[in-house]
Amino acid sequence: MKSYDVVVVGAGHAGCEAALCAARLGAKTLLVTFNLDHIAQMSCNPAVGGIAKGQVVREIDALGGAQGIVAESAAIQFRMLNRTKGPAVWSPRAQCDKQVYQRAMKFYLEQAENLELLQSEVTGFLLDNGKIAGIETAFGERIGAKAVVLTTGTFLRGKLHFGLKNFPGGRAGDLPANALSESIAGQLGLTLGRLKTGTPPRVMGKSIDFSAMPEQPSEPEFEEFSFWSENLSPELPRAFRRHMSCHLVHSTDESARIVRENLHLSPMYSGIIQGIGTRYCPSFEDKIKRFPQHPHHLLFLEPEGAQTDEYYINGFSSSLPIEVQTRMVHSLPGLEKAVISRYAYAIEYDFLPPAQMERSLRNKRWENLFTAGQINGTSGYEEAAGQGLAAGLNAARCAAGLEPVCFGRDSSYIGVMIDDLVTKEILEPYRLFTSRAEYRLTLRQDNADLRLCEQAREWGILPETKYREFRAYKAALTPLLDHCRSVCHRGKSLLVHLKSLPVDATPGSPLPFPAELMPELPAGKLGERVWRQLLIESCYDGYLQREESAIEKLRKQEEFRIPEDFDYSAVPGLRNEARQKLMKVRPVTVAQAERIDGVTPADAALIQVALRRRKAAEE
Repeated sequence: MKSYDVVVVGAGHAGCEAALCAARLGAKTLLVTFNLDHIAQMSCNPAVGGIAKGQVVREIDALGGAQGIVAESAAIQFRMLNRTKGPAVWSPRAQCDKQVYQRAMKFYLEQAENLELLQSEVTGFLLDNGKIAGIETAFGERIGAKAVVLTTGTFLRGKLHFGLKNFPGGRAGDLPANALSESIAGQLGLTLGRLKTGTPPRVMGKSIDFSAMPEQPSEPEFEEFSFWSENLSPELPRAFRRHMSCHLVHSTDESARIVRENLHLSPMYSGIIQGIGTRYCPSFEDKIKRFPQHPHHLLFLEPEGAQTDEYYINGFSSSLPIEVQTRMVHSLPGLEKAVISRYAYAIEYDFLPPAQMERSLRNKRWENLFTAGQINGTSGYEEAAGQGLAAGLNAARCAAGLEPVCFGRDSSYIGVMIDDLVTKEILEPYRLFTSRAEYRLTLRQDNADLRLCEQAREWGILPETKYREFRAYKAALTPLLDHCRSVCHRGKSLLVHLKSLPVDATPGSPLPFPAELMPELPAGKLGERVWRQLLIESCYDGYLQREESAIEKLRKQEEFRIPEDFDYSAVPGLRNEARQKLMKVRPVTVAQAERIDGVTPADAALIQVALRRRKAAEE
């Protein structure tokens, strides 16, 4: 029987990062997927990044992951969202050529050391003495594994809905993973839930009249998604064009009328779909039903690639019958004669409610099982990839006999997301926002490398070439930042004076203080980046110091650990609701306990008292 240190099941965005991260740590890794030509498929929106999502992609890049590099290679448009607001919530977003992205990620995986790919269907698990010992495939192969990572996306008992008709499928054109879903519940005894998501129709560009649609061009300066210089990237396939435009269109009264008249044909409203849909990315019929005060809705026409004529109608997902979809599309200005190439559909799938996992993404019942992506109840390529990296890291550590590590809420959006998943009750697909992060002034997209590269190096997941480049940047920035904080002009530090400059000011801009007070910047791109970082730091310097105090308080609370065998029923005064939630989640620290819905600060204080008494008794 062939054996591996880590087996990753599923090659979506979570599976790719999980396999790459485990392999970077030296674990002999196998990535198993239904179809090797569908690796990292962009089943929905052909874009990477966005609000909070862009921060996650930068974090993945700082941790040595692939998504930022591959997105940059496949980008056909780049925009920095939220530029009208402060830099703390700026979010990079790249419209991608979906075929180039898929080919680039496949090539990236194929070139990775310690990583093998296999096209097969995983149907069950090998069990030995209360541990998962490997997987079994539809071919009858038995493959040993010290750790298994499940990144199954929407494939677990996936069902596609086109109006009142439905078909089994993991997505359009792919089979569902029914046998694996049955094994997760039957063999492993884990609890499954049901969620729903969807995708809009695609239309042919030659049939669209763009003349009346506002254009949304790429930003003139093509910023890079990745922190690393180009010569550190492999020879990946690249998008044929780099500055393609999107277009804006609003739905009409006719669009709303068509939906209202056909709601009885929607599987969501006729009771056929049992899964819960995502609140923050509703179908178009959901928008019409839930927001009648908004007669018109903004939609985006986005190219699917540089060498295809298909366009994606962002914001127009639907599960209505195909003939109704056609009328809906034709009701949009400029799409009166549009030809639909792919119909919209909704998809239902099984997931593992994440209360069953730890913050390391390890399953509480099976110590060498890890999960990442939509199987954990999330939505989005970026959220999946961030979890995949964390799961791959800890699976490799598990295979090596090491304790798992966790991302903190104070250090990354990945940490915020994972902590939310295991602490909050997930009843609908989870989506990350900047508002979910208490310390978003610190967790910016521009400083992800400053926050995470040292930790990534310590964990062994950041390659030496990238670490050297980071050290060169930090060595150039740190003394200049210290200088600007310590040197004063007219009673204020130079950093405070720099705040008067716009964040996009060039290095040659006139300084708000005598030029001789400012040391010379490094030459080239390094100097430009150091300068930009100084300007961003100047915006928030005082606030960041206060935020650091709050972060330090959180860290102390995180150090107040709760033993696994802690008996909440023996804590006097603890409310029943809090006790039930605490026993379900089993938080590992007092800080995590305080973040559980239904647990008050008073409840947390009672836990602290009980822990101190227990410690005193043990001593």
